[in-house]
Amino acid sequence: MGKQEDTRDRVLDLMESIAVGQPIPAERQLAVELGVSRLTVRAALDELVRDGHLDRRHGSGTYVTEPKIAQPLTLTSFSDDMRRRGMTPGSQTLELTTTVAGARLAHRLEVSPESRLVRVKRLRLADSQPMAMEVLHVPDSLVPGLTRADFEDHSFYELLSERYGITIASGSQTIEPTVTNEEESEVLGVPLHTPAFLFERTTVSESGRIVEFVRSIYRGDRYRLVADLVPHRSRNGRSAGVLRGPAAAGKGGGDHQDGAPAPHSRHRGKTTI
Repeated sequence: MGKQEDTRDRVLDLMESIAVGQPIPAERQLAVELGVSRLTVRAALDELVRDGHLDRRHGSGTYVTEPKIAQPLTLTSFSDDMRRRGMTPGSQTLELTTTVAGARLAHRLEVSPESRLVRVKRLRLADSQPMAMEVLHVPDSLVPGLTRADFEDHSFYELLSERYGITIASGSQTIEPTVTNEEESEVLGVPLHTPAFLFERTTVSESGRIVEFVRSIYRGDRYRLVADLVPHRSRNGRSAGVLRGPAAAGKGGGDHQDGAPAPHSRHRGKTTI
C-alpha cells in the first residue's frame, strides 16, 4: 500500500470520531500526527473530497460530509427506501399542470399524442435535505382529481394503490451520469454543473398498463449505486454473470428506485456482464 492510500485510510478512520459537519484537523497537524509530508496529506484529502467524504470550504477548513445513501435496484419507492434507512422522507411539489402528451411522451406511455397528461415536478427530501428533483408524467385519465397537496410528503405509489386501485408491478429504468443545469442546481442547492445521476423510468401496473414516466436528477455527492452480482445459467448450461438489484445508494423517480450504472452507459435492471 502506498503512502497516499495509507494516509487516506487513516484519515477515514479518524473521521469515524468526528461528527458530520465538523472540521477535520488542519493539513499541518495531520502531517505531524500521521508522520507523512503535507503533500501526501493534501493528495489524500483531495481524493476524499472528490469521493464526497469531505467538503473543503475556502478560508474555513475541511469538513466531514453526510455519508452517501446506497440505492437498491429493486422496485421500491423513494419514501419506503428512506424509511428503511431510518431517515424521514419528504416532498415539495414545485409544479403541477396538465399538458398534451406529444410524440415523445406518447411513445413512452403508449398513449395517443393528443392524450392529456398530468405533469408533476417535485423536490425529494431526506431528513429535510434535498436529494433529487423529479418530473413525473402520468395519464390524466388514470388519476382524476390529483392535486399538489396529494404529493406533499406522500408516496405516489401508495396514492395510486389506495385511491385509484393501481398496483405497480414492474418497471424499466435507465441511468446515466450527468451534471446539473441551472434549474436543477438551484432546486437541489448545489453548484452549477455538479455531478449527478439521471434516472428515466417507466412503470407498469398489474394490469399491464404503463402508468408513469419519470425523469429524475439525483445528487451525485449524496448517492452511490451498488448492485449484487449473481451467477446466471444460460440455456446451454454455461454460467454467465448477471447484475441483479438490491443494494445501492441514492436514487429515483416518482418514487425512485435506482440502479448501478457504468460511466457513460445506459443500464437496465438486468445486465449481462
